Amino acid sequence: MKLDILINKKLYHTVADTLAVVAMTQHNIDYFSKILHKKQHWVGKAIASFFGVISSVAITTPALGADRIDFYYPPFGDFSISTNDLEIFAKQGKITSDFAFYAKRAKPEQLAQLREFLQSKFNISPTLVSQFTYSPIGEKILQRLGELVQVETRQNGFYALRSALILSAADPQGLTLVNIIRRYPSPSIRLNFSETVNTFGQLSDLLKKRDVVVAALQQIADKDTTQAQIDFSKQPDIRLAGGLGFQKFTLNLRYVYQQAAARLPSRDNQSGSILERKYDADLYLPQSRQNKTARLPSPFPVIVISHGLAEDRNTFAYLAKHLVSYGFAVAVIEHPETNSKEFQQFLSGIAGPPQATELINRPLDVKYLLDELQRLNVSDVNLKGKLNLQQVGVIGHSLGAYTALALAGATINFPQVRKDCNPNRSLNLSVFLQCRALEIKPAIYPIKDERVKAMLAFNPLDSTIFGSKGVSKIKIPTMLVGGSQDIFTPPVPEQIFPFTRLPNSDKYLALIENGTHFTVETDPPPSQRVIPVPNGLLGPDRTPAYSYVKALSVAFFETHLLNKPNYRPYLSESYAKFISKAPLNLSLINSSSSEEIAQLLSKLYPQFASSKELKIKENSKNLQKAARI
Repeated sequence: MKLDILINKKLYHTVADTLAVVAMTQHNIDYFSKILHKKQHWVGKAIASFFGVISSVAITTPALGADRIDFYYPPFGDFSISTNDLEIFAKQGKITSDFAFYAKRAKPEQLAQLREFLQSKFNISPTLVSQFTYSPIGEKILQRLGELVQVETRQNGFYALRSALILSAADPQGLTLVNIIRRYPSPSIRLNFSETVNTFGQLSDLLKKRDVVVAALQQIADKDTTQAQIDFSKQPDIRLAGGLGFQKFTLNLRYVYQQAAARLPSRDNQSGSILERKYDADLYLPQSRQNKTARLPSPFPVIVISHGLAEDRNTFAYLAKHLVSYGFAVAVIEHPETNSKEFQQFLSGIAGPPQATELINRPLDVKYLLDELQRLNVSDVNLKGKLNLQQVGVIGHSLGAYTALALAGATINFPQVRKDCNPNRSLNLSVFLQCRALEIKPAIYPIKDERVKAMLAFNPLDSTIFGSKGVSKIKIPTMLVGGSQDIFTPPVPEQIFPFTRLPNSDKYLALIENGTHFTVETDPPPSQRVIPVPNGLLGPDRTPAYSYVKALSVAFFETHLLNKPNYRPYLSESYAKFISKAPLNLSLINSSSSEEIAQLLSKLYPQFASSKELKIKENSKNLQKAARI
């Protein structure tokens, strides 16, 4: 009996994945046909024709699909919702007699939201869906979803979900929830109701606590505005460009390294195969606007900008141009594997996903860039003596912010990674990426750079990969920036908790109310977008946020790289309130409020309190008990 179940299970998985491959074939057949027919090769024509016939038959033949959603609701028993009823409601807005049993228990606004969700069409190619769902992170997410959305036999719905998603994306009607259900290769979808309710309960609790923390932070920040006020309307407006122009140089970087468990540069004499890494960086060098040949006081402090996943060196070009106008030399790096071009190749099916070793590679990319700039500062006629590479600042966004934290001294906390990722039960999406550190051999990697003297991180991810222990190793001035509505690197675990763990007194936490993961980045032209992000995830008009980024970056690096005290007042809640514009309201907190925030977090999230804090609580309770006795 067990053998029959095993055989059937393997057959089911094979059928589900085969259906997905067939869908992919249908989507790509025109592309491959054009290529093969161009070559005028009879084999190519035969192959193209064969796949065309097979895919056409497969797509037009009625396939197994879920006709209902079943769930068990204790203590009342089993319930079922017909797929036809859902489809009629989605397309016509009509509520059938059977669906009325559920509809009358919902509020009108909830039904409206449900219908809108059922009708939502995601314009995503099956190639993109396939590449993501077969990637390490995609598979982990599907396995987690499969615990909630099961097949009829109550097995994990991993394979069925993957097949349904790809088939739905390949369907002319597009990727919709109803279409996914129709393409689900099981007679019914078995909803793990108790686990679903528990998961949504956890999510609801996390969102409520997040809102409490955000509101409390705004109140804490408001206290600072009661102190001595500065009339910023009479001060220089650092949101505007400074007085300098710039020269732009593109550096083509290439170096050889040796592949060990994780990549280390060859100069470290690690054993492993010899590999090559190539990437570009744009260097913005200050220049007089009036007289381009005039020699400016130098050397200029250097700031490096590291982009996030599926971004490139143009994403933060607006910030580079702003900083260079204030006399900073700015190098904007474009990391291999994780840049927009190479990520597009992955999503198009012509390249594999980024490797876990990129968690080591990216900081080393910046270190090599600094090494190269140091060499050019001595030998290059255009750069000789113009760069101060002992006073370096680093800026990063998302995965680039992780890169900046690592360069600043944060260390990978492998025990924390094992604890959080075996298994990963988090509702924090960034943890799926952070858990890829499991694929790296535990070691102390030389990714810190002593030349880095100040660091600014937008929407960083760090809760698992660094944890409190790893973040506490950062000793330099640091600013963390988060968005209250960021669902990819949620502000509480990824920015607010780490802020309390930073030991340096020169630390800042900026929070953009209603900000998302994409609030501080600029978009490429529509034709160059790698990932189709729905407008709802982009958030409100981002123009005010760009001015926040420009002003805070200038104030932070003028203060902590150049030691100019006249810029420190800009690093205050008073200034944040002065430039803040609804709905993207800006709050700025410094180290003086760190303990108050830590106490708030310990009350709301006792599992995150440090052992020291728990010991204090225990001692306090014992003292109170002794006093009563």
